[in-house]
Amino acid sequence: MLISRKELDALLRGAARAWLDEALAEAAHAAAHPGTDTGTPPWELRFASAGRHCGLEHADSVRALLLLEARAGLPALTRLYEQGTAAERRAVLLTLHRLDLGATALPLVEDALRTNDTRLVAAAVGPYAAAHLDTHGWRHAVLKCLFTEVPVEAVAELGRRARGDAELARMLSDFAAERTAAGRAVPAGLRVVLDLTAPDPAPAPTEES
Repeated sequence: MLISRKELDALLRGAARAWLDEALAEAAHAAAHPGTDTGTPPWELRFASAGRHCGLEHADSVRALLLLEARAGLPALTRLYEQGTAAERRAVLLTLHRLDLGATALPLVEDALRTNDTRLVAAAVGPYAAAHLDTHGWRHAVLKCLFTEVPVEAVAELGRRARGDAELARMLSDFAAERTAAGRAVPAGLRVVLDLTAPDPAPAPTEES
């Protein structure tokens, strides 16, 4: 879960807060003066070392703040994702919905969904995926969560997107049948999603006066 700058300031000690202040200032400078840095912008180096300076438990939130302060565009996000560790990739994915990207960052989500890293899969099915993944891709993202045992609660807007989806219901039923035939347990989350695919009940007829 990402926390705010105010919450971070209350949790970080003096050296870590000072480091964060400097890092965010560098990110803000980059946003205000795009294209002036030669080589790797300083804030991107800070992105990689966030866990070391602010603690691993706060690294996602620190990295998200850096991306927001720098107003990171797709080239920077792609660079940080492709060159980053799993933790750095996760932070990119968690922040996508807070940046003005439209659907341009979907390749990063799709890449994460091709992995079996549950940290990346869970981050990839957040609000950005809910807003921008097409129906086919979103259905397979749900199945990926079930396959990798990522809790379905990680899927943003699950109820809205699953409601009345007969094709998703069929895919879930097939998946359950395959697991049962192979003598493997059916994930508990499957029944949760399957129940959500039921269409809304039709309104009861009213008597005409």
